[in-house]
Parts: sequence; C-alpha cells; structure tokens
Amino acid sequence: MKIADIISTSEKPVIYEKGTSFMWTDEHISNQLLDIHLNPDIDLASRKMSTISKTAKWILDSQKAKGQLKILDLGCGPGLYSEIFSQMGHNVTGVDISKNSLDYARKSAQNKGLDIEYINASYIDYDLEEEKYDLVLLIFTDFGVLAPNERESLLRKVYRALKKGGVFIFDVLKDNQLEQKVAPKNWEVTKSGFWKDSPYLVLSESFLYEEQKVILYQHVVIDSDEGIESYRFWTHFFSRKDLTQLLENSGFCRIHFRDDILPDGNMWNGDNVIFSVALKNR
Repeated sequence: MKIADIISTSEKPVIYEKGTSFMWTDEHISNQLLDIHLNPDIDLASRKMSTISKTAKWILDSQKAKGQLKILDLGCGPGLYSEIFSQMGHNVTGVDISKNSLDYARKSAQNKGLDIEYINASYIDYDLEEEKYDLVLLIFTDFGVLAPNERESLLRKVYRALKKGGVFIFDVLKDNQLEQKVAPKNWEVTKSGFWKDSPYLVLSESFLYEEQKVILYQHVVIDSDEGIESYRFWTHFFSRKDLTQLLENSGFCRIHFRDDILPDGNMWNGDNVIFSVALKNR
C-alpha cells in the first residue's frame, strides 16, 4: 500500500468534493444503520423514540385545524415518524434512498395494518408531484448535509409539491460554537464493524470551513485488500437569518422557528437544533 495514497485521500479536500463511496446504499452499512435507527435509546441514525413521539405530536398539533393531512416524509428511513402520522389518521408518503430501511418500513406498516406509500428514491432526484401535499417534512437535520445547489433545488421541489397553504417543516443545526463541533482525529482497526464485515482500518477526521459554516466529517476506510474508500459528510450550520433568506428566495412566507422542541442533552440536541416552519401562500 502506498502511504502517499492514504495521505492524499485523508487530507482536507476542496469544499464539497465528494468521497469515493456512498454509505446509504451499501448493503453492509445499511444493515448497521437500520439497527441504529431502531434502537429506541440513542440519538444517532434516528432520535430516541421518546423524542420522536414528542416531535411528531408537536408537528400534528401545529396542523390540527386542517383535519386529515396528506403528508410527505422525506428521508423517512424505517418509517418511525410516518407510522405515527398514519396511526393518527393521516395519508402518508415516505421517501428514502435506503432500500433496506424501506423494506423494513413496508413490512412494519403491513404488520400494523397501516396504509403508507413508501418510495425508494433519492429525494434530491425524485420528481415530486405538484400541489399534492398539505405538509412536507425533512427531519433529523438532513437539510444540513445538502450542498447549496441541492438545498435550492429541494426547496423549489417542496414548494411546488405543497398545496396552497401547505407547510414545510425541517430542522437544522445552529451555527454556534462551531469549533467545539469539530471532532478530533481518530483511528480504529477491527476485524469487522460498522463500515465492513471484514477487517479494516478507519481514519476519521473533521475539517472546519469557517466562512461557509461547514464542517466535513470524513472517514477513510482501508480494507485487508488495501482498498481505500472515503466517506464524506458535509454538515452545514445555520442562523435564523440564513434560513429566512433561503426560504424567502424560494417563495415561502410566514416563516417561524422553534428551538425548544428537543430535550437538552448535548451540542447536537436541545436548543442547538432549530425547527423551521414555512408556508406556501400561493
């Protein structure tokens, strides 16, 4: 193995340069992610079940006057929110890129007698129907992992997909204390684990792009055949002003924010997370 290749792959890249691998469609990693999603006691791939229930209740209470809703749950994963909304009598469609998560979601809905439409697709690329939904959701800070052009494209799609008077609700991470959110350099060697079911070494590091309020969380995985894969997660942090400008530029109005929905815990929870609520008025 050439050390120069490892150094080149693991150094700080140009902003938004993609990694060589994509974890959401990897069969082994998607199985690991599903297990994490379904663990009710941790805030990783999904939030704790108690937090999910509280968040879903707040969302539905904020729309209660509208009666039965047509809801689009983007990045729905194994359907944890979608099932709550369906159980409350709403018409729900979930979109997620992970086939493994949606296979679980479909079986779970069938076992519970819930009529939920699940679509296996990237919500960035999927063509949403126009003026179909009363409520569109993007939960667990997914908006912040999108590149600027992807964010703008998604906002246009969501706006078109909403009925007049429809609402878009999503959450992001606040732009405070960015230096504290930079993870230290770390390495791990194991016979099998999250990244592979065979021996590997993973070199993890993060890089701050202060002007753009972006942190890259990068993982370079080296397997026993000396293959090198890089996984890059670009994470954006926002102020209310940032969000207002993005939403107004896409036509949304009556924009407001809540940072008291999640329980306190750490810099990834509580009032470090802003929920944005925006209306389509025409």
